[in-house]
Amino acid sequence: MTPSLKCIIEGMLFVAEAPLSLEQLAQALEPTSREDIQTAIDQLRAEYQAMGRAFDLAQVAGGHIFRTRPELAPWLGRLRRTQASRLSRAALETLAIVAYKQPVMKVEIERIRGVEVGGVLRMLMERNLVRVAGRRDLPGRPLVYATTKRFLEFFDLKDLSELPTLEEIDKLSAEPDQAVEAAQRSLEFPNPTPTGEHDGSAEPRED
Repeated sequence: MTPSLKCIIEGMLFVAEAPLSLEQLAQALEPTSREDIQTAIDQLRAEYQAMGRAFDLAQVAGGHIFRTRPELAPWLGRLRRTQASRLSRAALETLAIVAYKQPVMKVEIERIRGVEVGGVLRMLMERNLVRVAGRRDLPGRPLVYATTKRFLEFFDLKDLSELPTLEEIDKLSAEPDQAVEAAQRSLEFPNPTPTGEHDGSAEPRED
């Protein structure tokens, strides 16, 4: 017996390692229309909610993906913190700065952290959390860095607009660097190393 469209889509979403966009699903399900695919997704979402399952279908990073329900956050947050802790303190600090100041130059990150970050940036790019987003129109044409779609998935964000703004986080502070520190706390990142203090994580400086 041929499985239903809902069953096929559910299976695709179940095995997907990243959010699947409507376009990706449509390409895999040709000649099924996008309208029928979206209807099936909406029906699946409604069924999960009616059954009170621990998960639902959410839109994250421009696609659809299974996600646990928000009310489970107090219990599942412990697991998420464990996942985040797999990144070093230096990596988490650098990632938070990139997230809130992107596109940002390496020298700007180093000004805030107070240490060299070349090695940390390379590691974050290898883990597909940070990417090169172009070059700044300055002498030497320095590279600028931004977060990736994988970053959104890692922190369960639909898009960057779901990041709390620096103004929301630090309404009482006029110092942007202090706002970044507050932003790190909002994402359960550790506080940055004080300027000038070496945390032992720096790599040899890039040219």
